[in-house]
Amino acid sequence: MKLSTRGRYGLKAMFDLAVHMGEGPVSLKSIAERQDISEHYLEQLIAGLRKAGLVKSVRGAQGGYVLGREPAKIRVGDVIRVLEGPIAPVDCVSEEDPECCAKAEHCVTRTIWEKVRDSISEVLDSITLEDMVKDAEKMDTERKYYMYYI
Repeated sequence: MKLSTRGRYGLKAMFDLAVHMGEGPVSLKSIAERQDISEHYLEQLIAGLRKAGLVKSVRGAQGGYVLGREPAKIRVGDVIRVLEGPIAPVDCVSEEDPECCAKAEHCVTRTIWEKVRDSISEVLDSITLEDMVKDAEKMDTERKYYMYYI
C-alpha cells in the first residue's frame, strides 16, 4: 500500500493544527508555509477533513481552522481513511465491503491480504495526533542537546 500526497500532506496539516492547538484558528496560508504544501491543494484536503468532522472552520478576520476534537482523540488512521479511503492492499479485503469477492471462501491469498490490512490498521489506529506532537517535542529536545565542535 502506497499513500498518495493526499494522505501524507493531510496528516502534515492535521499535525500542524495539533501543534498550534489552543492558539486560536490557524490560517491555511500559515500551514501551507510551515509544511511546504500548496495552499490550493491544502484547501481541497481540508474540505474533506472538515466534512468528516476532524477539522472545524472559524469565519472572520481572525478565522482559520481548528481541530474538530482533541488531538488525543484523532487517530492517524482516521485521517488516512478520510483522505485515502479504506485501508486495504487489495479490493477484496476492503474495510467498507469485505464480501465483494465471490471467491473469498476459497481464496488462499485473501488471508494474507487480510493480515496486511489488519496490521496496517493496527499501527495507524494506535497513533494519535497527540502522540505525534509529543514525538516532535522529544525530537526537538534531543536536537538541542547536540554540541558541534569545529
